Order: sequence, then C-alpha cells, then structure tokens
Amino acid sequence: MYKKSKELTEIIRKVDSLSPEEQLSLISYLTNRLKMCEIKKKPSRDWTDLEGIAPNLLEGMDAQEYVTRMRRGEFPELEIQQKKLGN
Repeated sequence: MYKKSKELTEIIRKVDSLSPEEQLSLISYLTNRLKMCEIKKKPSRDWTDLEGIAPNLLEGMDAQEYVTRMRRGEFPELEIQQKKLGN
C-alpha cells in the first residue's frame, strides 16, 4: 500500500468520529469529486523490452547450476551489456 501522510491520518481520525449518515455524505462528495478528475493508469511494462539487457548472462551454464553456485557464494565473472529500456 502507501504511507499515510499526517494530514490523511488526521482526516481518517475525524471521519471515524462522524455518524454513518455523515460518512455516507462524505463518500458521495468524494465520489462525485473524483468523477471529475482524470486518473491515469500506470503504464504496464512490456517484458519484451527487457530482452537483450544481459546477453550471455549464464554463458551457457544451466540455470539451476547458476543459482546453486550463486547461493554458495560463487560469483563467476559476468559481462552485462547496458541497454536502455524501450530502444
């Protein structure tokens, strides 16, 4: 989730002290207000953009062998090419 600001925490405390009818009125107000706002969705990542970021990462090594060696603390020399996402 997200970290609440001090202002939001205070508002929530005040909302908790409202009657159910007042809370419903507040919900209605906020709903109508938000309907007028343009809410942009966070663009989803196209995983094919990551293709080629680390070519030859395993240098022909079996993936399970690589994971096992990494867990044992073996860090084979790897050459990772930098590639900007989206290019």
